[in-house]
Amino acid sequence: MAHTLLDIVDRVLQPEPWSEGDNIPWNDPGFSERMLAEHLSQEHDLASRRAETIDQQVEWIVSRVLRSRPARVLDLACGPGLYASRLARQGCEYVGIDFSPASIRHAQEIAGRDGLSCTFRHADMRDGEFGEGFDLVMMIYGQFNVFQRDRGLQILENAHMALKPGGLLLLEIQSLEQIQKGGEAGPSWYTAPSGLFSAEPPLVLQENFWDQEAAASTSRFSIIDAATGSVSTWALSNEAYTESAIQDALDSVGFEDIERFPSLIGIDVEDGPDLPVFTARKG
Repeated sequence: MAHTLLDIVDRVLQPEPWSEGDNIPWNDPGFSERMLAEHLSQEHDLASRRAETIDQQVEWIVSRVLRSRPARVLDLACGPGLYASRLARQGCEYVGIDFSPASIRHAQEIAGRDGLSCTFRHADMRDGEFGEGFDLVMMIYGQFNVFQRDRGLQILENAHMALKPGGLLLLEIQSLEQIQKGGEAGPSWYTAPSGLFSAEPPLVLQENFWDQEAAASTSRFSIIDAATGSVSTWALSNEAYTESAIQDALDSVGFEDIERFPSLIGIDVEDGPDLPVFTARKG
């Protein structure tokens, strides 16, 4: 993390993916609270989708993936439980794991208030096992791409172990083209009364990088406190996969019957993000 403007001047002009940190500060209490507000916003789809979209996606998951059968579901990077309440009302027993304390607290509060069959764990999914006996393990909205390839493979292995024989994995990823486009976007900056990275008025400088050899993008955020001039930096990298590489990864950990869909409602979405969906069965 940088601490002065000179650190910005002296920065590495083309950082290697993940060389400046694993991720943005999801586990920081203040960041977590500010991100929760973005998850719950109905004005955009930047953190979580809006309610109408989630309703359509859950309908497709229940009807097409689960074949309208009650199931025990594990949701990796579950956020504030926006899919949890809907799946639980469809008769599913739901377990969610997320690294954000505010999101987990919100999800627990909603499930407790409504008497839903949901359990939530505040944990880093890279740290251990997920449990066992699940009919469905899902990881959506491109969260898989934020992990380096070896860690992504370990997550797939742990998901495979968590499933019952015949259980399904549901994986929604960012396409290689979408990640490359983001990495090749030019630098930008903005000011605001507050933001994700700071409760105080910040000046945020963002740089984006695409590493062709590594097939990964990096976004670097330099946050300058407008009152004090103090500086902090964060970086977020995304691993890009071709569709054949995803299928090879799923096959390598023992998944079978791999299917590909253009979106989380099973069909192309006009002007939507490029987030292909894969389902795979544990043999």
